[in-house]
Amino acid sequence: MNRHWNAHLNRTLSRRELLRTASAGFGSVALAGLLGEQQMRAAQSANPLAIKEPHFAPKAKRVIFLFMHGGPSQVDTFDYKPLLKRDHGKPLPFQRPKVVSGQTFNLLKSPWDFKQYGQSGMWVSDLFPQLAKKVDDLCFIKSMWGSNSRHGGALLEIHTGSDTFVRPSMGSWVTYGLGSENQNMPGYVTICPTQSHGGANNFASGFLPAPYAGTPIGSVGIKARDAKLPYITNSETPKDIQRMEIDFSQELNRSQLAQTGHDAALEGRIESFELAFRMQAEAPGLQDISGESEATQKLYGLDNRITEDFGRQCLMARRLSEKGVRFVQVSHTYKWDQHSDLVRDHSQNAKEVDQPIAGLLADLKARGLLKDTLVVWGGEFGRTPTAEGSDGRDHNPEAFTYFLAGGGVKPGFSYGATDDYGYYSMENKVHFHDLHATMLHLLGLDHKRLTYRYAGRDFRLTDTKGELVPGIIA
Repeated sequence: MNRHWNAHLNRTLSRRELLRTASAGFGSVALAGLLGEQQMRAAQSANPLAIKEPHFAPKAKRVIFLFMHGGPSQVDTFDYKPLLKRDHGKPLPFQRPKVVSGQTFNLLKSPWDFKQYGQSGMWVSDLFPQLAKKVDDLCFIKSMWGSNSRHGGALLEIHTGSDTFVRPSMGSWVTYGLGSENQNMPGYVTICPTQSHGGANNFASGFLPAPYAGTPIGSVGIKARDAKLPYITNSETPKDIQRMEIDFSQELNRSQLAQTGHDAALEGRIESFELAFRMQAEAPGLQDISGESEATQKLYGLDNRITEDFGRQCLMARRLSEKGVRFVQVSHTYKWDQHSDLVRDHSQNAKEVDQPIAGLLADLKARGLLKDTLVVWGGEFGRTPTAEGSDGRDHNPEAFTYFLAGGGVKPGFSYGATDDYGYYSMENKVHFHDLHATMLHLLGLDHKRLTYRYAGRDFRLTDTKGELVPGIIA
């Protein structure tokens, strides 16, 4: 007995070990308090990506986030403002925000015409002729706003809920809360993500355990056809030998873990080795689109050099979602920041994404996936209705448009409104925190209950803010 306790005293016990070696009742109660409800559930599972029960019945099972990096102009896409056309060239008749990105001058009308489409009669500009045909499946939020007028802070805010601190990304929170439907794939994948304006922090797990981080496929500047998960096959070493090698290294890792106690980095490596081994069975086939029909590839625009790249990303998003990846992000990076050359560049940007997004929505619907897949489209902020130079618009976090589809939102519906010129969100304002709270709700998660204890307090995606937006829920 004495030798046993002396051995324990020769090293420092971690807090978790101390709780574990205390009485069973004290240990379980204290651990539950330290970890919180969700962490306790994760601790009871040997696999952090195991499927977890939601807080209540979900309307959506998965998310596809179509991120338009740079900030699309709401008044040139979906937020029709006839007074902006009427008053073109006149001064803005009210005060600008106290904090702006740069100097703008008089009102600038949209260079594109707007028309109403579908049974819902939604207004869409000529920029999106294919997406306009899908408006009866879309739920527009025209009163979005954010807290930061700079790209870096704004990207972090939409992705993580904080524009000032490193926090887990929303995809990480979703995977942490629900696990993955496919144990042979990561729960969170981001296709061709940005390397600027926060970079990897936009898809990192922050203080959440490493298995909840986003797995990047490619990056900005890499063609989608070349964006692959690296080293996913090993033609030199038979699989049984690989398994033996991994088992040996894992034995060493777990032996080290037994000595040190909780070590997030080491635990993350252990899980990553296991997931990487399992991915060999699933990932190569998922990345191979040669089995897709000619009609499907054309639906996504793969037959057109302008739409082929983003279309391939959207097709991969459908394939990953269909195979149980919980959160998939597709990024059109970094193209929508038109301080000048608005007509040229917004036209080109829209041509690149219009057909692929319309194709994705049509394909998801045809396969019966749209009803429980939440599709989210938007950027980090909008643009000013006032002119920067002769043909540009500045950043505008005060008002912009997002659209959602499937996953339990109202189809053919418009929520919220901006002022007569589209500068400020005025009616039923929706902050990024509110969007996050609503996304989690549609997935069956209460944003106030989905917490993780770190640095002495319980954190959540919405931090201390965020309200559900019931008006968009079907």
